[in-house]
Amino acid sequence: MGIVIALVIAFVVLAAWIVMIYNKLISLIEAANNNYKQIDVQLDRRYKVFESLINVVKQYMNYEQSTLKEVVALRNQAQQAQAAGDEKRRIAAENDISNIVSGLNVVFEQYPDLKANQNALQLQEEIVNTENKLAFAKQAYNDSVERYNVARKSFFESLVVSGFPKLYKDFIYWSLPADQLQQKENYTVKL
Repeated sequence: MGIVIALVIAFVVLAAWIVMIYNKLISLIEAANNNYKQIDVQLDRRYKVFESLINVVKQYMNYEQSTLKEVVALRNQAQQAQAAGDEKRRIAAENDISNIVSGLNVVFEQYPDLKANQNALQLQEEIVNTENKLAFAKQAYNDSVERYNVARKSFFESLVVSGFPKLYKDFIYWSLPADQLQQKENYTVKL
């Protein structure tokens, strides 16, 4: 009788332990999914602000024609890649849009009237803010993916993952383009 009770207690403890690990991994997966959705929110916001900026600057320069076409093409490419489940292609297209945004300040310098336009300045600042929010969203997503991967690869958690294939997710990290990484590595303070 004592052995049966001990076995029942051991089974209950083991089941509770498995449920606890299962719930922890589900929580980490949902956190990563939520952070991924936050990236989508910022990407959508960036696109809308970019469109507004281009509408404001139309009277000042021809640059916006080719820029808008390029941004729209890249946005379409990113959306098609997302629909096809090709995250690497999507990330590359979104990073190309970020490169375009980073070059806007140089273009603004060429148009003194545009630099004085209050709407253009506000929208330009909004794009910079959106890029910063996007960078934070990407970092939060990457951090949540890292926490999930560490937990999933831990010994006991990996045993539970092997028993529940639904717990295995292969998330792709959002990263900076290689040239921006190199630029950050080569950065030096000039005195």
